[in-house]
Amino acid sequence: MMPFLVSSVLVALLRVSAALDPSLDTAWEDWKSLHGKAYLEQVEEASRRAVWEDNLRMIEQHNWEASQGKHTYRLGMNHFGDLTDEEFNQRMSCLLPNQVGPAGGNVSWFHASATEQIPKSVDWRKEGYVTWVKDQGECGSCWAFSATGALEGLYFKKTGRRVSFSEQNLMDCSWDQGNHACQGGLPILAFEYVQQNRGLNSEKDYPYKGQERTCHYHSRNGDVKCTSFVKVEKGDLARAVARVGPISVGIDVRSGKFRLYKSGIFSCTWEGDVLNHAMLVVGYGEEKGKKYWILKNSWSELWGESGYMRLEEGSRECGIADDAIYPKW
Repeated sequence: MMPFLVSSVLVALLRVSAALDPSLDTAWEDWKSLHGKAYLEQVEEASRRAVWEDNLRMIEQHNWEASQGKHTYRLGMNHFGDLTDEEFNQRMSCLLPNQVGPAGGNVSWFHASATEQIPKSVDWRKEGYVTWVKDQGECGSCWAFSATGALEGLYFKKTGRRVSFSEQNLMDCSWDQGNHACQGGLPILAFEYVQQNRGLNSEKDYPYKGQERTCHYHSRNGDVKCTSFVKVEKGDLARAVARVGPISVGIDVRSGKFRLYKSGIFSCTWEGDVLNHAMLVVGYGEEKGKKYWILKNSWSELWGESGYMRLEEGSRECGIADDAIYPKW
């Protein structure tokens, strides 16, 4: 490295390091150890540390306000703590722009009577419809996890067996339908693949690797079926969840508070009109007069309430009802 570059790097390191809080040294080392974080150079670590400290201050301020009754949810430091909002959105945005519909297959709409009575609360986790919380890693494959979650619920409803289906199978093999593996996709295109392929392998037979690979689907191990897909109107989501089971949805997760959510009933304070992440609605409920959706995420159990979120039902809702869909057997 040339002397000028060495000098510039050293100056940058000194400037960033001078702004860091030494009282947080132990907390920083503990966080790195917990999440297996390692940085190649001192400048990179110092800049990541600065972002982490900013996020930590935001978390502490928010939680203090929550203790004063200003919020119904709390934040917590997690494995996304060294990322800015912009970096996170670039790395984790995994939904392709909305399309009219897949090239093939039958697409219909969920129909429900406005007077249809549904339970006050539903939680399909308690009924065996939902598999364990998974982790997409740094791959933009949320669409595949949302799709397998809906297929797992459908399979359990039809067979009584709980099987974890393969996101990697969808990533590797649904390019012809329009999905792009770690570069994004759509649950509806994943359902179209299962319909046309007449099956999908299990996680056991086709394990997740978190990167693009060649397709090696095995027809002898793909017994889940999908004959068509059903879209859900905004006002019918609760009825669909109650009647059908887990449902795939698109979500606007651009806020740093979303990625650092820890517990409670989350409220979306932005418009929620850019769907960049896919999740799975596994139920709904009510606490102290506040209704909420129960969402399963694919960011590991370290995020949220052991991998789940309660999202306030009502205004905005981060776009949860804008692109809701489920497969039919």
